Formats: sequence, C-alpha cells, structure tokens
Amino acid sequence: MSHGEHACEFRFYAELNDFVRPRQDGLAFQYRFGGTPAVKDAIEALGVPHTEVDLILVNGTSVAFGHRLRDGDRVAVYPVFESMDIAGLTRLRPSPLRDPCFICDVHLGKLSRRLRLLGFDVAYSNTADDAGIVAQALGERRIILTQDRGILKMRVVEHGYLVRSDKVMVQVQEVLDRFDLCGLARPFSRCVRCNALLEAVAKRDVEHALPPRTRQHYQNFHRCSGCGALYWRGAHTVALEAWLSRISCLPASHPGRLKPSCGEKEDLR
Repeated sequence: MSHGEHACEFRFYAELNDFVRPRQDGLAFQYRFGGTPAVKDAIEALGVPHTEVDLILVNGTSVAFGHRLRDGDRVAVYPVFESMDIAGLTRLRPSPLRDPCFICDVHLGKLSRRLRLLGFDVAYSNTADDAGIVAQALGERRIILTQDRGILKMRVVEHGYLVRSDKVMVQVQEVLDRFDLCGLARPFSRCVRCNALLEAVAKRDVEHALPPRTRQHYQNFHRCSGCGALYWRGAHTVALEAWLSRISCLPASHPGRLKPSCGEKEDLR
C-alpha cells in the first residue's frame, strides 16, 4: 500500500451483491482509498447505486451517506428493508412511499403497461431523457424504475430501483417483491394507454362508439378519465386472467375484469 493510501473492509448483503464486480456474495473484501471520501462515494465507486441502500454500519454503528471513511473501518451495507424494523438506526431512505407511484425509463415501456394493468400509477414517455425523468420523479415523488444505474447514482434521486431482468413477467414480479406491493394492487382500475383511472359509464352514453357485436353482447363498460378509451369484459379477459395467475403473490381472483376497446393484443410474456 503506497504512502497516503488507506484501506477499509466492505461487506455487502443480499441483492446488493448483484452490483459488485467481481461478485462477493456477502464476503468481506478490502477497499483501498485516498483521503477521506464519503461512504456514499465509496459505495457507488464499487458499483452500488445509493437508492439500493437503506442501512450502513461502520464499525457496528449506523451512519449517514456523508460519513467519512477512515483507515481500518469495517463497513457493512444493507439493501432497502420492507419488512424489517430499523427505526432506531440511521435509515438512509427518506420516508417510505406507502402510496407508491412510479416512472419508467424509455426501455421499460412494456413494464409500465403491465404495472398499470395491476392498477399502479406509472408515468412513461418513450422520448424522455434522464434529466426529464429525474425532474418528474422529484416533482411528483415517483420511484424511478430503470435499467441504467447511472440515473440512480445521481445525488438528487431519492427513490429508485434497478430492474435486473429483460423479461417483462420477471420485471413485474421484481417490482412487486421489491416494494411489497401485492396488497396494493387493484387490477383493471387504470388505463394501460395513458395511466388515468377508469370510471364506470352507462352503456347508453357510449353505444355510439361501440362495435356492433360489442353493443349486442356486453352491458357493462368503463371509460378512461384521461384519454376516453373504453373498456369492457371481453374475450381477451382469458389471456389477462392467465397472466395475472402467474404473479405469485396476487390472490386468485380480482374484481372488474375488463378489456381495452382498441382490441390490441398484449404481449404478456
């Protein structure tokens, strides 16, 4: 170790090891540094976005992100806890979002539609840049869902999650598990196109917009309060029901099965 260089011991727990290269799987390893860097800077230099961290112990004492490292420190870094009470320690996340809403980056359009299908408030634009996503997330207190860890390393970002999988079904389960959302799901209550809530509407008020067979066979309709799209319980319900049944933490049945009036086929993989 050269003159002026220091070293401390780091250990990352649980899924935080997904970010560390080479992967450590919870084992302690040495980290070399110069000066007195903030522990947040060291954690992110090792590849872990600060939004993934909820508790840091240095020599057995909980510390904030701004804590300065010293030679010989022992650092333990834990992920966000949804079920463990750590109220007496220095919890690093701002107050939890118990009425969560999200914003997806441009690569997660399918995920945004699936989460809307489950009733969650999810903002999405396929033209949004990083600065716009962060500004909207801060302004509307949204959790950023992204596959770009660079966004999550921005100092101003408070809530975010790096989506690991490239398969939308796995992505949905990731988000539900990560934020403990299954009890908050309200399937078929939100428009998958524009994210606004659905409202019941009398058939007589929408008959003029219905295809002839739909007008003949269906009686109950909902309309999007934003874009005006019509929804009803249709043949596509079977595919949607099957997709929902694959989500492990949701109950077996849900009220209000609806079908988009546009007749678009969703890729539910």
